[in-house]
Amino acid sequence: MGLDDIPLFSMLKGKLGYVNQRQRLLAENVANADTPGYSPRDLKPFSFEAMLRPRIGLAQAGLERTNPLHIAGKPLSNGASDPFKAEAAPDSETRLDGNRVVLEEQMSKMTEARIDYESALDFYQQSLNLITTAARAPGKS
Repeated sequence: MGLDDIPLFSMLKGKLGYVNQRQRLLAENVANADTPGYSPRDLKPFSFEAMLRPRIGLAQAGLERTNPLHIAGKPLSNGASDPFKAEAAPDSETRLDGNRVVLEEQMSKMTEARIDYESALDFYQQSLNLITTAARAPGKS
């Protein structure tokens, strides 16, 4: 049994992969800050629910109305959408050459991604320490 078999670790690994991909896209945006007509891209927000759905079989489940007075909900997605799909995310202004990258906004997003990465990595390390402590024989430190 590996760490990827533990749902918490596989979700944290997914979060780290997401942040890595996001940092790469943001770096591309900064690199193209002077490219005419360039529109920045970003990832849609990370969702632990989207990561959890395929793992526990929620992708096939739907909302069931057991009473006609229940509010009809939207069926759950089939899980086919990629949680790391890049999408256009134009910044707040466009220059005359059509470039839509605002360096200040990109730097702010990069800082946010760095904080997300450090938080996920810290939580991963703490969880690993907890498992290591639990696996030790009693009386050993």
